[in-house]
Amino acid sequence: MRERYASGLDDNTAKKMIELLNANLANVIDLTLSGKQCHWNLQGAGFIGVHQLLDETTARILEVSDSIAERVVILGGEPNGLVARVAKDTVLKPYPTGITAVDEHVRALTDRYKKVAETLREAINTAGDAGDEDTADLFTEASRIIDKDAWFIGANAPRKK
Repeated sequence: MRERYASGLDDNTAKKMIELLNANLANVIDLTLSGKQCHWNLQGAGFIGVHQLLDETTARILEVSDSIAERVVILGGEPNGLVARVAKDTVLKPYPTGITAVDEHVRALTDRYKKVAETLREAINTAGDAGDEDTADLFTEASRIIDKDAWFIGANAPRKK
């Protein structure tokens, strides 16, 4: 572990938080890549609006991943966003290939957003229980961003009758 910075956490708590942060970093990076896969491959009615929305949501998720990685460094750890780590540690199922319809992509991506938001909410509780309110707050903000973007993206799916 790197030199601890101004976190004020004991080493054991910092190590646990670094593991928790890196696990969620893998999920957020995978979500970012899923969004790009969707962005590049969707076609059909509603294409341009969803295509442009995904540029905006990707930018927000990149900010989330950057905040998570920076918190890892603050706690004295090393963020690990390498593709091998992400592939090994993500909670997300592989993004489907062979689909092009906007509604199929919207459903697939929205499900992934919801799963990542769920893991972030679990991380909020874990960090709070460990006494690291700063990390809990970071996860809370990330959860808000991802929940809102899940809503934005999901609003493009046809309504069930």
